[in-house]
Amino acid sequence: MKLQTENLGKQYGDDVWGIRDITLELDEGIHGLLGPNGAGKSTLMGILSTVMQPTTGAAYWNGTDITESPDVVRSILGYLPQQFGTYPDLTLEEFLEYVAALRGLASETASARIEEMIELTNLVQVRDRKLKTFSGGMRQRVGIAQALLNDPKLLIVDEPTVGLDPEERVRLRNALVNTATDRVVVLSTHIVPDVESTAETLAILDDGRLVTHAPVDDVLDRVTGRVYECVVPPEEVAPLRDEFQVCSTVRRSDGVTVRMIAEEPPTETADRVSATLEDAYLDCVDHPETV
Repeated sequence: MKLQTENLGKQYGDDVWGIRDITLELDEGIHGLLGPNGAGKSTLMGILSTVMQPTTGAAYWNGTDITESPDVVRSILGYLPQQFGTYPDLTLEEFLEYVAALRGLASETASARIEEMIELTNLVQVRDRKLKTFSGGMRQRVGIAQALLNDPKLLIVDEPTVGLDPEERVRLRNALVNTATDRVVVLSTHIVPDVESTAETLAILDDGRLVTHAPVDDVLDRVTGRVYECVVPPEEVAPLRDEFQVCSTVRRSDGVTVRMIAEEPPTETADRVSATLEDAYLDCVDHPETV
């Protein structure tokens, strides 16, 4: 199984492009799609899920152009959009039965898949509760359940953990990892730890363009040995920002801990520290932020 894009672009206005010249090749496994808000992730997901048409280029599933033949991918697609809606007065089980009917699953197949998905997403105890009583995290797990209901060969999830507490995020990530065998999974997010703990490869978008596409370890290697931390007085933070890529700052009683990327120790007191994927990501997009 293979998902490919070739010079994919989406134009919204005369000078407004959601994405431009995106060329990717994704095999079986989890592939992270990372980028700041507005980078073009949702636009790319919309095209890959055949919700929208590209302006330029094409996308292929196993060699077939899905922009010209969308039914080829729709029949094997599981999709969790960023804004996922439900029918609040239905119970979980009723909702999944409704989704199964829409996707044309046979009765016996639907029953078996519903049981499997309810267990996978850890929602067994609430299967008879109405969806309007569910927490945000529970609704997101419902979203994963419906996306996986037809056992899709292509699974696309767009910002699945936004607004979730840490425990819910871990549960949702585990559910994705546990279902990644024998399918192509595209995980779009701007939350770096979600990618670091699940994905095998990483594509980074910025301003609608593909910055890099490589195995996660290769992306991390780009900053290994170049990440430093030091404690400085508050007035020295701005000059460091002007000269180096600052990844984070944390105020302490004795000053400010500054984490930055540099070729050589940026100060006499700076210590080299282990690099994280967040360091590598910030180095790629060159958009420092304070934590």
